[in-house]
Amino acid sequence: MTELLYERDGKAIGSLQKLRFFPLAVAGGKGARLIEESGRELIDFSGAWGAASLGYGHPAIVEAVSRAVANPAGASILSASNEPAVALAERLLASFPGKDTHKVWFGHSGSDANEAVFRAVTKATGRSGIVAFSGAYHGCTIGSMAFSGHTVQAGAAKTEGLLQLPYPDPYRPYRDDCSGDAVLDFFRARLNEATPGSFAAAFIEPILSDGGVVVPPEGFLQKFAALCREHDILVVCDEVKVGLGRSGKFHCFEHEGFVPDILVLGKGLGGGLPLSAVIAPSSILDCASAFAMQTLHGNPVCAAAGSAVLNAIEKQQLTEAARHKGERLYRALLRLAERYPLIGNVRGRGLACGVELVKEGESRTPAKHETMKLIYRAYELGLVLYYVGMNGNVLEITPPLTITEEEIDQAIDILDHAFSDVSHGRVPDSIIDGFDAW
Repeated sequence: MTELLYERDGKAIGSLQKLRFFPLAVAGGKGARLIEESGRELIDFSGAWGAASLGYGHPAIVEAVSRAVANPAGASILSASNEPAVALAERLLASFPGKDTHKVWFGHSGSDANEAVFRAVTKATGRSGIVAFSGAYHGCTIGSMAFSGHTVQAGAAKTEGLLQLPYPDPYRPYRDDCSGDAVLDFFRARLNEATPGSFAAAFIEPILSDGGVVVPPEGFLQKFAALCREHDILVVCDEVKVGLGRSGKFHCFEHEGFVPDILVLGKGLGGGLPLSAVIAPSSILDCASAFAMQTLHGNPVCAAAGSAVLNAIEKQQLTEAARHKGERLYRALLRLAERYPLIGNVRGRGLACGVELVKEGESRTPAKHETMKLIYRAYELGLVLYYVGMNGNVLEITPPLTITEEEIDQAIDILDHAFSDVSHGRVPDSIIDGFDAW
C-alpha cells in the first residue's frame, strides 16, 4: 500500500519548522485553490499566510521565473549587480514617497528583513533602544524575536533597552480607552523618563497581524509617528503581511496619514518565492558594507518574481479589487456574526480580515478550543484558513488577491457550515488531537 504524503512528511521532515492545524497535504495549486494529494480542491483563504499574493500558477510569475531560470544573471546581489534585482529595487523606490533619499535591501523573509533593520538602525544611530508593541510578531530569527511581543515567543531573549507598548485594540481597549490615547500617554511618560537619545527606532504594524488582525483606532499611528519624530526616533513600518495592495491601498500605511522612515516588505512580494525587501534612508542602508548579507539575497529568480507580482498588481488593478472584494467579504462575515454568538468581533481592511471567537454567554472570553475545531471542520469541508492572536482565537483571512467573488461566497458558505457544526456540538474534541499549532 502506498504511503500517504502526510505520513511521509511526518517521518522525513522535522517539527522545528512546522505549524500544523490539520493534515493538509498539497500536491498542486491553481488560482486561489490548493489541490491535495487525493485530487480534492480547497479554497485557500490564507494564501499561505499571505505569501501566495497572486495565488498559484499565475502566468506572470510562471513566465518571469522561467525566463530568469533559463538565463540566470548569476545567483546573488552579494558580489555582482544583476538586472532583475536592480530593476525591482527601482520599482519599489518609485512606489515610496522617500525615493530620493532611500535605497533598498533584499532578503528572503520578513524575519531576516526586520532583523537587518534592527541591526542597521542601532549601528547607524549609535542607539540601542527599540520601541515595539505587545502582540507583534516580527520574525523567528534571534534578532527579530528580540523585539517581538507575541506570546508564542515569550521565552525568547529580548534586546536590552526594549520598550514594549500595548497595541491599541478597539475590541479589547487598553485602560478602557478605544481611541489609543492612553497608549500614547503611556509612551510619552516612558519617553520623559528615558535618557534623551535612548531609542533608535520604533517598529509598528499598521494592522497587528499575528497578534490578532487588529486595526488601530483612526489617527493613532499618525499621532504615534509624530511623537516618535519629536524624539528623533525612526519609524519602521512592518507590512510583511498586509502590504502591497492587500489592504485596499498599495501600502497599508497610506490608510493612516503618515509616511514611515523605513518600510519592511515580504511574503506576498515574492508571490510564493522567498523574497523580502527593506526601503530605508541611505544613511541607514549604507552605514556599513558586508554587514547584513546572505549568499542568495537578491537572487535574480526571486527578484524577477517580485517584479512580476508588482506588474500584476498594477495591470490587473488588484489593489482596487482587494478593496471591493474586502468589502464583500467583510459584509458576509458580519452576517455570520449576527447568527453565531461565537463570533465576538469582525475587523480588517481589504483582503486582510480577522474574526475573533469568544465563549458564548461570557464576557469576551477567548474561545481557542472552539477556534481550533472550527478551522479543522472548515478544512474537512474544503476551506483552508488558520488562526492567530495572543490567545489563539482569531481567524486570519488573507486569501490571494486574485480570489474571485464567487470563491469568496463559496468560502463563506463553508464557514457558515463549520460555525453551525461547532455551535451545535457536532464537532468532537478529539478531532484536533495532535494539532496544537500556535
